[in-house]
Amino acid sequence: MTSTIAFLFPGQGSQAVGMGRELAQQFPLAAETFAEADAALGFPLSKLCFEGPEEDLRLTENTQPAIMTVSVAAARVLAERGVFPALAAGHSLGEWSAHVIAGTLAFGDAVRAVRARGAAMQKAVPPGEGAMAAVLALDSAQVAEACADAARETGLTVQAANLNSPGQTVISGAALAVEKAAAICKAKGARRTVTLPVSAPFHCALMQPAQEEVARVLAGIAVHDAGIPVAANVTGSLVTTANATRDALIRQVTGAVRWVDCVQSLKAAGANLFIEVGPGKVLCGLLKQIDPELKSLNVEDAASLEKTRAELRSGA
Repeated sequence: MTSTIAFLFPGQGSQAVGMGRELAQQFPLAAETFAEADAALGFPLSKLCFEGPEEDLRLTENTQPAIMTVSVAAARVLAERGVFPALAAGHSLGEWSAHVIAGTLAFGDAVRAVRARGAAMQKAVPPGEGAMAAVLALDSAQVAEACADAARETGLTVQAANLNSPGQTVISGAALAVEKAAAICKAKGARRTVTLPVSAPFHCALMQPAQEEVARVLAGIAVHDAGIPVAANVTGSLVTTANATRDALIRQVTGAVRWVDCVQSLKAAGANLFIEVGPGKVLCGLLKQIDPELKSLNVEDAASLEKTRAELRSGA
């Protein structure tokens, strides 16, 4: 069977000190990608990826361009070896990486834009006032009900932020409202709820100031029609036009990441092999939860690159 490949690009939380270092050491094109990011940002992002310190890499305004750079470097090395996607998607920040590979955004523009995006998201809510929590083994509709109840009871914002898989929904909002919603989810039968170690409540209405900044940044850079369809987080459907891309990337800041819908759209469009491109294997894990029949590989270093190429040669 011929493989129709979809690339999946990870979002914040997949970062680790040392990511991308081996790619840059072994593949000149990856090294060039890191140098391009350093030049675009005016500081050595590559050193931060390769050496840390971790507390600086964890800062949202650094994490976002760092993960994107590793992802783009890995995708470019794959392309150099003749591996191209027919479709793409990315989780939150990863949607921007997908659009770089789709030719919608120039890499230099995108890496500067996501640094601004990260800074704006961090600034939108004072530290400690927001929170996010993962709700496990509860239907997403019941999670949405719990959020609505908690918002009514507290008068504060809380909403479903990441619909990651049938068994995992992340909620986001004001800390007290998230705590209340998590308790309601437990009462509704959630197996457990886990408070996430994040610096801000992403993908909820509290991010409105950051959404306005992203709109301003996108207005100043060239956005092209996509060379391949990219799944939009905010709707779960595929986009190809510059206008639809711009709209999706703006609305994504306060909107939920409809990851289950994104994967289902890629599958419906013919994708039968999914390659997570960038640090970690979070999306491979979610893919198994969404549809255990779907085949997934990942590329984040030389070993995973060779394994993926071997699988492709054997007709994965």
